[in-house]
Amino acid sequence: MLIEDVRVTLVPGGGGFADGINCVVEIQTDNGIIGYGQSGTWAYPEAVEAVVDAFRDYLIGQDPLRIEHHWQHLYRMAPFRGNILHGAVSAVDIALWDIKGKHYEAPVWDLLGGRCRDRVRLHKLLLGVDIPPEEVAAQVTEAASEGFTAIKFDPVPYGAGQVPLNKLVRIVRENVAAAREAGGEEMDVLLEFGRKLNPLQAPAVINAVIEFDPFFVEDPIQIDSVQSQAQVAARFDVAIANGERSTSIWEFRELLVAGPPQYLRPDLGMGGGLTHCKKIAALAESFHTSIISHNWIGPLLTAAAIHLDISVPNFVLQEYSTDDETAPEYAMFRSSLKREGGYMLVPEAPGLGVDFLPEVAARFPVKPTDRGTWAGDRPHPDGSMAVSY
Repeated sequence: MLIEDVRVTLVPGGGGFADGINCVVEIQTDNGIIGYGQSGTWAYPEAVEAVVDAFRDYLIGQDPLRIEHHWQHLYRMAPFRGNILHGAVSAVDIALWDIKGKHYEAPVWDLLGGRCRDRVRLHKLLLGVDIPPEEVAAQVTEAASEGFTAIKFDPVPYGAGQVPLNKLVRIVRENVAAAREAGGEEMDVLLEFGRKLNPLQAPAVINAVIEFDPFFVEDPIQIDSVQSQAQVAARFDVAIANGERSTSIWEFRELLVAGPPQYLRPDLGMGGGLTHCKKIAALAESFHTSIISHNWIGPLLTAAAIHLDISVPNFVLQEYSTDDETAPEYAMFRSSLKREGGYMLVPEAPGLGVDFLPEVAARFPVKPTDRGTWAGDRPHPDGSMAVSY
């Protein structure tokens, strides 16, 4: 069995962004097996597409089962590293694991070491920032009615850098209080701070919500400095989660060495795919901590994350959006995943258990991305940058 063709398709959807774009990779073998993968480097999907195109000459004619070898070759065959390269390698890696599972007629989790659990606990991602506390409470109540026992939301307003500190603390505290009251003690509340604070604001805001027992506070500050992230994490009696934009075991190792144990948040579509994220999980295990993988959303990346979750001992929660089940554009994926309340059942289909349907994808054209609006639609009052990306 050899790789015969590599195709890349840009499709709409992902992460709750109206103009989000996913980069789907199809790898076809000469015996008819097709593996599907997806990148999580969503801001520059065209760049990821170009890198996968550059991989094509190497991949065609290769044995698709030599996954670790191909990972190392694609990562190291030319100078320069970064999120774009990792997004491309991740998508290819996921597709190769899909091929391997289909070849051996086994689910990917079985090839990754077997089943560590009988179901995967989910935390529902609540979308929307700058929503009032009553809307937060309504979404938490809805999640509970659907059977979820954990939710995540962003209580921090946009432009937090120039909101008066006392007002900022009040807004965040009221939002978190609403979530806790609506969810009660049966609901874990995870807080996404979205990199909106600086290390000087973070203490006042985080200390104001500790009384509500958040499961974790994620990305309280910008991720430019591993040292700064670790210093912030060391200051509080609440768990901190970091890593959704990190791409390698080396970054995650530095984060854990520099600070206290933190929940690691690798994204399967950017953190090196299944091959590398399993290593990140093992690294976390060596520090007595756990992974709660980030999910750019969509049935394909969700499936990749679920297979990893099943196969590692130190998994805790999986990020999940019911958009996977309801968004019209996700009809381009045919998924065997089955959710039961707040849990995903163990999939038994060979490979990832998700097929990509190009003929359906063609009905959902990609809209041009105006990246300027991401930065420019919510500036500070003085006109300076206010986004958290």
